[in-house]
Amino acid sequence: MSRLRGRERGWPADPEPLPSPVWDNHTHLESVLAFDVPDDAADDPSGTGAGRRTLDDHLARAAAAGVATVVQVGCDVDAIAWTDALLRTHPDGLAGVRLLGAVAIHPNEAVLHAKVLEVAPDGLEPALDPRHDVDLDAALARVADVARGNPRVRAVGETGLDHFRAGPRGREVQVEAFRAHVALAKELGLALQIHDRDAHAAVLDVLERDGAPERTVFHCFSGDAAMARLCADRGWYLSFAGPVTFGANDELRAALRAVPLDRVLVETDAPYLTAHPLRGRPNAPYLLGLTVRRVAAERGVGLDELCRTLSATSEAVYGPA
Repeated sequence: MSRLRGRERGWPADPEPLPSPVWDNHTHLESVLAFDVPDDAADDPSGTGAGRRTLDDHLARAAAAGVATVVQVGCDVDAIAWTDALLRTHPDGLAGVRLLGAVAIHPNEAVLHAKVLEVAPDGLEPALDPRHDVDLDAALARVADVARGNPRVRAVGETGLDHFRAGPRGREVQVEAFRAHVALAKELGLALQIHDRDAHAAVLDVLERDGAPERTVFHCFSGDAAMARLCADRGWYLSFAGPVTFGANDELRAALRAVPLDRVLVETDAPYLTAHPLRGRPNAPYLLGLTVRRVAAERGVGLDELCRTLSATSEAVYGPA
């Protein structure tokens, strides 16, 4: 996945803690660490960036904010290896946070492993990194090896389709990789985390034809209320991230209100998609409460009740932390 560049403003201040523990069910800690920015001026008055945060720092702040468990998502071959090592090194968690994992080849990574270099609707020229020297079959084999060999890996993901960043041939490759991940999740009895960008109908078609795993999660759900109801009717889960707090996303909030609360999960997708009012700032698990509070407001439930429900649902999907 692409690395974010630092911005002029640094990490936001710590938020008010949540009243009960919650799970961040989708985050990219290796990218959070690569987002090399200083703390806010209040935390770093010298402006030197001397307080740049380690993994322990980030997780300690998450624990203090009420985020008790994170699902670390490694979705390129380097991040898969990093995730596997993290979970093996810290099987009992780190800095007060329990760590679980998900691994996959991201759909946009799959296109590059297949050496499909076509300009997609995003208009960008594709570029290969050294990790793409591994062909797609070998990359998928690495996913399977880690998923089978590490008991703290509880999901296959993020996998799916991204029509914004793939042309015609790239979309064919994405379907091939998506189907392989679906089959692996079912074989191993793991949850599936889906990436779906501008590809709702195509994603649903694969799931209907191949059969979805028992526990299927639409990461950073972006569909409308009708799609949300269809997913919930099939027993799938919808994970909401920062976009549910953005002012223009009334349709996404309608989707949130359209499904049973026990089908709802929350995530940061850090370091991306920071919730309002911090949109455009770097994201990390400690900021999950911004999204949780908006979900509580939209659903008209108490914050403590929502946190308890979210944690119970997360455990039902990923198993005990």
